[in-house]
Amino acid sequence: MKLDIRYAHAPEDMKHYDTETLRRHFLVEQIFVTGELALTYTHVDRMVFGGAVPTTQSLSLEGGKEFGTPNFLDRRELGVVNLGGSGRALIDGETWALANGDGLYVGMGKQSVAFESDNPANPAKFYLVSSPAHATYPTVHITRAKANPRKLGAVESCNVRTIYQYVHPAVCKSCQLVMGVTVLEPGSVWNSYPPHTHERRMEVYLYFGMAPETRIFHLHGQPLETRHIVMANEQAVISPSWSIHSGVSTGPYSFIWAMAGENQTFDDMDNLGPDDLR
Repeated sequence: MKLDIRYAHAPEDMKHYDTETLRRHFLVEQIFVTGELALTYTHVDRMVFGGAVPTTQSLSLEGGKEFGTPNFLDRRELGVVNLGGSGRALIDGETWALANGDGLYVGMGKQSVAFESDNPANPAKFYLVSSPAHATYPTVHITRAKANPRKLGAVESCNVRTIYQYVHPAVCKSCQLVMGVTVLEPGSVWNSYPPHTHERRMEVYLYFGMAPETRIFHLHGQPLETRHIVMANEQAVISPSWSIHSGVSTGPYSFIWAMAGENQTFDDMDNLGPDDLR
């Protein structure tokens, strides 16, 4: 298991970042590595996220010095979404089959967590997000049909989309992790616009379903001090609580969003208008 550590940053510091520095601190360029489990540990709300792409061997989550616990989930909870071929999660000896688009919530306290693919030639791509936890809740298998859908946007503003809430109080219990998938309608290219912030929670976006030539222009920073990060398929970006998180693309895409922080109230956000941005 590989672990990249990212530290927290003050918004005043970001004013001085050039493009390379901004990308180095907030962008994760490769989430999925064939045959590996690779994670990023951000000190922003201590969220861990990354990918597992098992081929001929299973890949296991591990504890260790970075977490201060023998097992990865001793003091954490976990959300999973499979973006590849069919596979399975092995949780303390119990097997959970995960097709493309399926999700899984795993509560605190599980000792053994491993991932396998059904077909090494078409491996699963398990996207993993974990946050600290204080209580144990049951493991829940979440298909797209079981997720809670919310339709937002308008054709005129090029942002018609459906937000599928996977790990959310409307679907399953969790301590602080909230996670879901947003699917945009054909011709819609804007996400989370008009933008917002939520000082109570941080957020990570993983963009996927993009053609090789498609790019996302992800908006980042405080509303009066914005920057953009150019992103390709299956890349992720860290948004601290003080940062907006919105984007526009040159082609079709979807994205997985995940939040952690003070509450799980999805609509608890500080909305912004066009005049609030610079």
